[in-house]
Amino acid sequence: MSENINPVEKRNEENSAAAGTQRSIGKAKSQMRSLHFSLLSILIIIILVWLMLGVVFGIMKAPSNDMSPRIDYGDLILYFRMDNKYDINEVVVLNKNDTVYLGRVIAVGGDIVNITDEGNLIVNGNVLNEPRIFYSTPRYENYEDFPQTVPEGEYFILVDRREGGEDSRYYGMVTSKEIKGSVVTLIRRNNL
Repeated sequence: MSENINPVEKRNEENSAAAGTQRSIGKAKSQMRSLHFSLLSILIIIILVWLMLGVVFGIMKAPSNDMSPRIDYGDLILYFRMDNKYDINEVVVLNKNDTVYLGRVIAVGGDIVNITDEGNLIVNGNVLNEPRIFYSTPRYENYEDFPQTVPEGEYFILVDRREGGEDSRYYGMVTSKEIKGSVVTLIRRNNL
């Protein structure tokens, strides 16, 4: 049996099939573009996070209780790496003798630091009033001698828990190259 096919109907069927194929190809291309865009977006986000946490900011766990009660061992610390000059009372992350420490800037280049036998901290002839420090500041025998003048471009760093803490009384002055950055914020470990 021969079937009579109307040429117009045949052309319509062919056009309809071609349109369906075109739509399928267009949909596949659209999905591929969407996938490429998603992958590119993820790559850009990864690069930005790497730049933020690898160049601009740093993140670390507090290595000890030396800054207690404000910063406890294990607290997560975010610090800003882009500073190259630090102010008095600023808390910094530093690397001294291949060990990472936290400490507070007490004196900068040109300041004269003295620690008395009674545990008083004297900077430039004035007893330092530190209402948030709850410990005396003893000298460490056989380490640093006082009074000391802080060389230009260097810092005298003390920890908040002064009795037994490792700071400039123990390892000496800190250069700006040894400071990794200033603490911006922290997350308490018990809130994680």
